[in-house]
Amino acid sequence: MRSMRGIRTWELRDPKDTVGRRTESMVLPLELLQQFKASDFADQEEYEAWQKRNLKMLEAGLLLHPHTPLDNTNTAAQRLRQIIQGAFNKPLETGRNNESMQVLRTTTMALAGRTSDGSLESCHWADGYPLNIRLYEMLLEACFDINDETSIVEEVDELMELIKKTWGILGLNQMLHNLCFTWVLFNRYVATGQVENDLICAADNQLAEVSKDAKITKDLVYSKILNATLTAMLGWTEKRLLAYHETFDNGNIESMQSIVSVGVSAAKILVEDISNEYRRRRKNEVDVTRSRIDTYIRSSLRTAFAQRMEKADSSRRASRSQSNPLPVLAILAKDVGELAAKEKDMFSPILKRWHSFAAGVAVATLHACYGNELKQFISSITELTPDAVQILRAADKLEKDLVQIAVEDSVDCDDGGKSIIREMPPYEAEGAMAEMVKVWIKTRTERLKEWVDRNLQQEIWNPRANQEGCAPSAVEVLRIVDETLDAFFQLPIPMHPALLPDLMTGLDKCLQYYVTKAKSGCGLRNTYIPTMPALTRCTTEAKFQWKKKDKSINSQKKNPQVATVNGSSSSGVPQLCVRINTLHKIRMELEVVEKRIVTLLRNSESANLEDFSNGLSKKFELTPAACIEAVQQLSEGAAYKIVFHDLGHALWDSLYVGDPASSRIEPFLQELENTLTVVADTVQERVRTRIVADIMRASFEGFLLVLLAGGPTRAFSRQDSQVIEDDFKSLKDLFWANGDGLPADIIDKFATTARDILPLFRTDTESLIERFRRLTLEAYGSSVKARLPLPPTSGQWNPIEPNTLLRVLCHRNDETASKFLKKTYNLPKKL
Repeated sequence: MRSMRGIRTWELRDPKDTVGRRTESMVLPLELLQQFKASDFADQEEYEAWQKRNLKMLEAGLLLHPHTPLDNTNTAAQRLRQIIQGAFNKPLETGRNNESMQVLRTTTMALAGRTSDGSLESCHWADGYPLNIRLYEMLLEACFDINDETSIVEEVDELMELIKKTWGILGLNQMLHNLCFTWVLFNRYVATGQVENDLICAADNQLAEVSKDAKITKDLVYSKILNATLTAMLGWTEKRLLAYHETFDNGNIESMQSIVSVGVSAAKILVEDISNEYRRRRKNEVDVTRSRIDTYIRSSLRTAFAQRMEKADSSRRASRSQSNPLPVLAILAKDVGELAAKEKDMFSPILKRWHSFAAGVAVATLHACYGNELKQFISSITELTPDAVQILRAADKLEKDLVQIAVEDSVDCDDGGKSIIREMPPYEAEGAMAEMVKVWIKTRTERLKEWVDRNLQQEIWNPRANQEGCAPSAVEVLRIVDETLDAFFQLPIPMHPALLPDLMTGLDKCLQYYVTKAKSGCGLRNTYIPTMPALTRCTTEAKFQWKKKDKSINSQKKNPQVATVNGSSSSGVPQLCVRINTLHKIRMELEVVEKRIVTLLRNSESANLEDFSNGLSKKFELTPAACIEAVQQLSEGAAYKIVFHDLGHALWDSLYVGDPASSRIEPFLQELENTLTVVADTVQERVRTRIVADIMRASFEGFLLVLLAGGPTRAFSRQDSQVIEDDFKSLKDLFWANGDGLPADIIDKFATTARDILPLFRTDTESLIERFRRLTLEAYGSSVKARLPLPPTSGQWNPIEPNTLLRVLCHRNDETASKFLKKTYNLPKKL
């Protein structure tokens, strides 16, 4: 525009009015159109553009956004629309007091002079919303340096005073100025790329004034403008704060505090000062600030978690070519831990100004996000794999880190952080890992038990299978135990000491099962001891008349189970010796295994000092006792099998049958010596004494059984006592073996009963009868009437026990004993 000719003042005059008027009483676009004509412009095009701008200003202020709403019947409004529309087609001739300009002035002033209160003091052509606000914003934009968009001009105070003079024309006041200036500062910060933090800080400070204004006004127009402005500001801030991990970094973190402050303040004003809903619910004391910060934290962390999860998945796919790529959830746990640390160090100190435990909310959110993924994973796994262990360990570490942050952040909280901790139900990663390990243990031990079943069915207990004379199955089962322990301690878990007892119990039961199966079916002591025949009395007839005739009687009274047991080749003496060797080896090897477990435990990363104080968790409790019991049972069973079954023909069937002097013990001793040689060659040295001692005990018992329960085929006179004593000495000497056999004290210990019984065979019959009477009467007391009761068989032979004395009398070959037994008990001579 060229210099305006003759215009020295803004105090414009109407041609008909020579008195200066106040600016508020003028319609500025109309006055401009009235004053300038086409010749004042460089060209017609510039003139027409200028005219259109002023007409559009009139249209905006009087028709589109009037101060007082128009009705459809307003003729002035209709006329002004026609004038403006016509001027767009054919420009008006301005700068003259012609008819068209007079019509325009009349129409314009009619519309501008309308007021809701009838006042004629001012014209209303630029004070309608939102035109007035937009015009004022444009004026405020003039406060910024044209050469530096982020800087305020130095003359801002003077400029602001001039701008404020437009309040009357624009219908503004201090409150609207505060609101508009807040928006201009905020908008300039956004428009210039958010590089000047002073702008957002200034907007935040100005918003504090807006907050004060909002609390004291009930103006509906102001509330409408306030709501629109703050909604726009809140929308922008929340878009960034709901994903602040994407928005802020080390380069721009300084602006975060002001942006959060703007967002929180805007939200607080919108909710507390504008929202009717808030006023109705005010009694519930809604904490708007804390609620918004809580929302920002949770939303941003969920977004960041989703991005980390996608990143972890990409990393997993990229590392497939590597030998041992990390599982996605293990990568994710590491990333989430780093995210939590970043949150704690960078963002939580800022957010803590508005939320007392911002870091706690953040880690609780991450804990829940990762927990959802972990829960799905745990529900899908059925066995302990390396990937599963890595994930569960990573989850456990992550949870500990997150909880630690929450605890540290909640020190100053009223509830000590209990509300946040309640939001973090334990992952139970260790528990899940422990369950998986227990499944692993159960699977291993079940397989081992199946292996024991399968292999023991095929075991032949061959004494030549190896140098130790042990079953190959035992060597293999011990190897499997070692391998299982190695595999257990190689599991990358943090709870070896806690789960070791479960493994020990499982292995212990498997080995105990092996021991039980190894000893089963081999017969017990009572399996082989023959059934005692019924009591009879001796005949005084010549022995040669009935010796051979009755020999078969004893043979028929062996225990019927003997035939069943002996039917298996795995129950022969050498095989029984191998079983004994095997169980003894297992017991000895378990001590070595226990020491090895301590070493493995000490080398495990999860071991603590207290783990070594409880020795029970590292020991086998069932198997050693089972081995001792089984060796005892097998040794005793083998001994009685040898004496009563394998050599029964030389002892029970033959010894002292008929004439004692002609059927002595020598045949039995010869065969027994051969058997002892086999046993000594087969059984390991450490258990050799035990089994030989058991054979000796069985031999002594068999010897006494022949004397006391040998049936009617055996009869002894007092003269036979020397034969009996000599034979028993020979039997003892066999086990003494000139000092190379059993120790003398062991022989004497087991020979005690026989040594006490044998003198009875030298004792005269009358003394025996008298002693029998006296002991029986002492035993039964006053209950004995006319006849002596028959004492029961206890099996515990003793020279002062009535049944033992009775049996000596039953086998006494003389008339006195026979008559006594006939008279007292009516015993038969034959069975």
